[in-house]
Amino acid sequence: MHFRVGVLGATGFIGTPYRSEIRESPDDATIVALCARRRDLLAAAGEEDGATLVTNDWREVVEHPDVNFVIVATPDALHHEAVLEIAKQRKHIFCEKPVGVNVGEAHEMWVACREAGVGHYVPFWTRYVPAFVRAREVVRDGQLGEIKAVIYRWQNPRPAAMPFTWRDDAALSAAGSIADVGSHAYDAIRWILGEEAVRVLAHADVITPAKPDLGDINLDEALQWGQAHTAQDSSKTREGTAFDYADIAFQFAGGAVGSLVLSHAPVIRKGLAPELELHGTEASLSVNRITNTLMIARGGDLPETFEQIEDPGFGNRFAKLVFPALRARIDGRGTEHPGLDDGWRVQLFTDAVVASVKRGEWVELGEISPD
Repeated sequence: MHFRVGVLGATGFIGTPYRSEIRESPDDATIVALCARRRDLLAAAGEEDGATLVTNDWREVVEHPDVNFVIVATPDALHHEAVLEIAKQRKHIFCEKPVGVNVGEAHEMWVACREAGVGHYVPFWTRYVPAFVRAREVVRDGQLGEIKAVIYRWQNPRPAAMPFTWRDDAALSAAGSIADVGSHAYDAIRWILGEEAVRVLAHADVITPAKPDLGDINLDEALQWGQAHTAQDSSKTREGTAFDYADIAFQFAGGAVGSLVLSHAPVIRKGLAPELELHGTEASLSVNRITNTLMIARGGDLPETFEQIEDPGFGNRFAKLVFPALRARIDGRGTEHPGLDDGWRVQLFTDAVVASVKRGEWVELGEISPD
């Protein structure tokens, strides 16, 4: 199957590299239509891609007769309506995570795709990181014994002077870092363990001071400005409302307990400790994505290097992962690649975390209804 692609959010931090990878896969796909807010960036993107349609109206992309596959790379709050319409048009879907602003939206999107019989993909890329793939193999082989505890740190500090973007606005970015990087982290844990969390206890906050306000800029522009300037270079500031820090205690169905720390705050730097720790009855394993090192500790012994992992990078994610996964779903062959079925389950976890933040108590995931 040749994919004829429409891209919503075509000129943003996410949409731009995706388009590049698709252009490099001419045997798999052709870019047909693009949608974005800013005409200045959109015109250049359309010329670069050879798109026959560039528009500010996402419906024109979805309804385009030559489009059979739509990438939804817009802010979180704009996914739901678009995905439902794409499924109604019986076109295949790539939906950026988090897939919705709540589990009700996310579940409805999955049901719509399932009933329409269309292919769907959600980019939980951490599943494909070689060190995490190897950690899953070690767990599944039983080398650690029964997993009793998991500790995960996802610290993704943004530049201290980075301006305000839609990701700082809770009206568009839903649960902030909980949904943004937390969705990757939780999906990686559930994928490694093969089970879901059953309850959570969480604290979350906005700990970054007011940010420079440069108006309507995308994330890539904000990152570049933040790296080249100080906060004092802007006379106008704006307070963020989306969480940029969270710490979450959790328990999984099999009894494993643990904690998850999530942050985009500039002052919480990464690399001081391993990203992931898996503690079992026979041994403990840590994953350091920066050094691509797996460490193991057995009994009371000090940890030692278990394996040094080679990581050549993802390469072209669409050619290697997305298009094969979609073809498998479309052909009914089944796939372990992530889709909207995973997306709504991750959103269920996110909603439970947000509920715990608001209530200041443990929340059972079973309390959160997708209906």
